[in-house]
Amino acid sequence: MTTGPSAPDEGLERWRLILGSPAEGCTGGLSGTAAGQDAALEWLYGRDEELTRRGVRRGGANRSAGSEPSNVTTVDWLDDVHRLFPKETIERLERDAVERYEILEVVTDPNVLERVEPNPALLRAVLRTKHLMNPDVLAMARRIVSAVVRELVAKLKPEVRRAFAGTRSRQTSRTGQARDFDFAGTLRANLKHYQPEHRRVLIERPRFHTRTRPQLRSWQMILLVDQSGSMVGSVIHSAVTASCLWGLPGLRTHLVAFDTSVVDLTSDVTDPVELLMKVQLGGGTDIASAVAYGASLVEDPRRTIVAVISDFYEGGDEGALVRTVRRLAEQGTHVLALAALDEEAEPAYDRELGRRLADVGAHVGAMTPARLAEFVAERIGR
Repeated sequence: MTTGPSAPDEGLERWRLILGSPAEGCTGGLSGTAAGQDAALEWLYGRDEELTRRGVRRGGANRSAGSEPSNVTTVDWLDDVHRLFPKETIERLERDAVERYEILEVVTDPNVLERVEPNPALLRAVLRTKHLMNPDVLAMARRIVSAVVRELVAKLKPEVRRAFAGTRSRQTSRTGQARDFDFAGTLRANLKHYQPEHRRVLIERPRFHTRTRPQLRSWQMILLVDQSGSMVGSVIHSAVTASCLWGLPGLRTHLVAFDTSVVDLTSDVTDPVELLMKVQLGGGTDIASAVAYGASLVEDPRRTIVAVISDFYEGGDEGALVRTVRRLAEQGTHVLALAALDEEAEPAYDRELGRRLADVGAHVGAMTPARLAEFVAERIGR
């Protein structure tokens, strides 16, 4: 009795795809869809010298002489990737192509742009390379910017609205939502109902914080955003955050981008796509000049929040920066020194300068856009 070939072991195939052809002695070869996936992975990761040095993915069918580029074009590769992999894997491969291996055709070739699905990695790549694009390609790339920004705004806007729906005051109420529950106040109000035999307090009168509407007081929010290449993620989220904050009752929002020069982009805040298309990434960093400009916009220091978003590797006058931040803090302005404003909020910054700014009154750290909205709402609601 003869039997057909056994089904491939999916676990071994997965390891073979991860490790490349050097693993075939242990995992066996690939066929069908898995072979196509391997060819697509090899086209991208086979160019990685570190993987070659470690004996992982040291070249396969798509390489000749071990290192020469294949005849597969970026368009061909992208078609294969979209046919062979799930969406989350496609986004990772496209991100590695543009950010890790700088295959700029992904965002500068019109044939490729027609095929890619907009995602944050491609948006960052467009902003880094738009100066290389001719007007026709730039118009196509704008589709990526618009789609991703629209998605970010749709996600952030409800969070901003929740933050500004009302902030907690010191007044109490007997009714409310769980998030407003006043634990200490409830305990004090019900101590007379303590039951020693059960070692518990019977809650007859729960207390809740009330919510006050922040729009009764006028505040300024001044966002100063470093537009150096390493800050591209924060630039994107700053534009989206400013757009979501714009027009909220009682809050006037300013957005200023800087490198060695300072550009006030407040007039474009209502259109974050247009704003991002105007940003010029790269150049040096003069934080002191940007903060000095921000300080000049302050009208009522005690009702102003100045958020400086930068990696704080100062190319300008560090002493002047510290002095300006000290002056702002002393006059009652809330100064945020944010090393990142994005969904990951993973800061990488000059910690020595960060320490000096903290010593003169700045709040130093990193925030997600939603947390920044909550911070603003809490200050306004006081």
